[in-house]
Order: sequence, then structure tokens, then C-alpha cells
Amino acid sequence: MTPDAANHRPPKSIGQIGMGRIIDRSETAAEAALPCVVEFRNVSKTYNVGQRNAFTAIENINFRVRDLPGHGELVCVLGPSGCGKSTILRLIAGLPPQHPATTGEVLVGGAPVLRPGADRGMVFQDYTSFDHRTVLENITFGLECMGVDRRRRHQLGYEWIEHVGLDPKHDAQKYPHELSGGMRQRVAIARSLILRPRIILMDEPFGALDPQTRMNMQDLLLSLWHESEATIFFVTHSIEEAVFLADRIYVMSKAPGTILRELWVEPSDRPARQMQGDPRFLETVNYVRNLITQLEIEGRIAEGTT
Repeated sequence: MTPDAANHRPPKSIGQIGMGRIIDRSETAAEAALPCVVEFRNVSKTYNVGQRNAFTAIENINFRVRDLPGHGELVCVLGPSGCGKSTILRLIAGLPPQHPATTGEVLVGGAPVLRPGADRGMVFQDYTSFDHRTVLENITFGLECMGVDRRRRHQLGYEWIEHVGLDPKHDAQKYPHELSGGMRQRVAIARSLILRPRIILMDEPFGALDPQTRMNMQDLLLSLWHESEATIFFVTHSIEEAVFLADRIYVMSKAPGTILRELWVEPSDRPARQMQGDPRFLETVNYVRNLITQLEIEGRIAEGTT
């Protein structure tokens, strides 16, 4: 562990709930001077600007995720449906139509995001494998685009097939239609991580999986994340998933989405199946669930639908 990672401490808190701490989002001058891997400065995104169907997805989003060598954070974004969670991910990725922001600045490594880049890998909920390519060819696609020679990329590809829990001998030459949903997501994760991105963006990657496979994938993700030392932004509708995975959780309001709470969460020290029965884990989950439920009720009242 590097000195920076060893010195990583939870930020200043204003309350404790189970495994979580509610974060005081104000910063000292010394904290504000620290470099960031990702920063949002007063970011808003409005679609169809100037038209009758204009819609503001996020408004005045501000956060800073520190750049700590040897220690990447896992940040989960939670909130009611339609609150702009995926918009935040795609702004970091530089993917249109979410990118560019309507107002404000999105910075990666201190520089404005102008376009997608190899420093940011993305894993979607939908299975995004190339149907005409084998598992090995799918995983090494990015290396092929970068001009890595065939022998080297296949060597790395076989290593990553094994890293994500697949069998290099039996699975490497299979096509996507021969794989289960969980296996296809393992391929998608390997295809992203093989490029060693500084930032990994995951948009509900386990949402379509059955509960047991989902917990297995959560365990796998934590294992790979500790090895990669990347910063992960993870969007999910599952509060249990967020509390299990996250170092930090941003809880968002209904659209236009803003960050209402920031929680630091203690690292999970057991597999997902065991953690979900822990009383402190459940206390944190119930706090976040009640908070989001209250946000949804307040939103319906504001719209006059209750």
C-alpha cells in the first residue's frame, strides 16, 4: 500500500448510521487544493434547450473525487428513477447527447472532458458484446484498436478471461449467444479493465441478473477493483448493492437531480451474501431507503399527484 492510500481517511462527518457516515460537504482550503480524478463544478444538463419540450435532468451538481495514487474510490450514485444518474456517468465518459453539459464544468484529471478516452472505461446494463466475435476477440477489441500485436493481446486476453472467473480453455472461443447473462457481463468487465482505465463507469451493470449471480458479480467486482486501483462510478437502483460496494454514496433528488446527501461507507469485509444479514449493514440500507422514499413522496406532493 502506498503512503497516499495508507493516509486515506473518511471525510468529516455530521452523523453515523450503521456502516455509513453522513458527510459534511464543506471543505477546508487545504482539502480544496488537493488534486481530483473527477470534479463537477456547478454542472447542469438540459435537453432540447429553447424548445417546448426542454427538460433539465441534473442541476447544479458539485462534487470532487480525490486523485489518491494507489487508492481508487468506488462511488455509487443512487436516487429516484429519472433523477439523472446515468447523465452524470455519460458526462464523465464524454458521450453525447449527455455530453457536453449545458452549464458548468466536468473535469477529469484536472482537464475539461472533451470526448471519450481510453482513460475511462464504461460497462452498460445491456449486454454490449459483438455478436460476431468470440469471447477472446471481444475482450481484446480495445487492444486491437490501439494497435497491440496479436500475440500480446491474446496473451492478455487469456489472462483476463481467467481474472473474471471464466475458463480460458472452454470459454475463449465461445460466441456471446452461447453465454449466460452473468458470463456476458464478465466479458464486458474484462473488455474494459484490460485497457487499465483510470476511471471505470458502470451503468446498472448487474441490473438484469438473478439475485445469486448478482451477488457473485458484486464480489468479483470488489476483488478486481482492489487489484486495479481504479476509481469506479457505479449507478444502481439497488440500495443493498450500493451499501455493499461503495466507499461513497451520492443520494440524488428527483429531477432535476441534485446531490442531497453524501455518505461515506465502511468497506465490506465479507461476501455480499453474508454482509446483507449484518445489522449495521441493514441499518444503513434502511436509512437510505427511507430517505429516497421521502424524496419520492415529496416529489409527488409537489406535482399534485397525491
